[in-house]
Amino acid sequence: MSEIWISILMDIVIILSLVTGTFFIFSSSIGILRFPDVYTRLHAITKGSTLGIAGIMIGSFIFLYIEHGIISGKLLLGMVFVLITAPVSGHMISRAAYRSGVKLWDESVKDDYGNALEHAKKLKDH
Repeated sequence: MSEIWISILMDIVIILSLVTGTFFIFSSSIGILRFPDVYTRLHAITKGSTLGIAGIMIGSFIFLYIEHGIISGKLLLGMVFVLITAPVSGHMISRAAYRSGVKLWDESVKDDYGNALEHAKKLKDH
């Protein structure tokens, strides 16, 4: 009897993981369309894709382990690779966009990065 409950519980965990990953990817695609500037769009893309892909890979890893007894090293490496590279690449793309002159949205609160660059330039000149 307990094996049935464990199987149901694991199915629920797999479903929740896949649905959560799908939700993050879907919300990321909405963010690309709705956000006003490059920086907020990059934020939506990197957060959504990182969490979404990780959720889907975790769900598929658990499914393969429970149903077939397979421990997929490719899925583990894929999760690690996505979790490390996606936020870093989003940061570097936004930094390159800022340095090439792409303006912030007019209603942005403040420009901390621009202030830091000006401060560093002043220190360098002295």
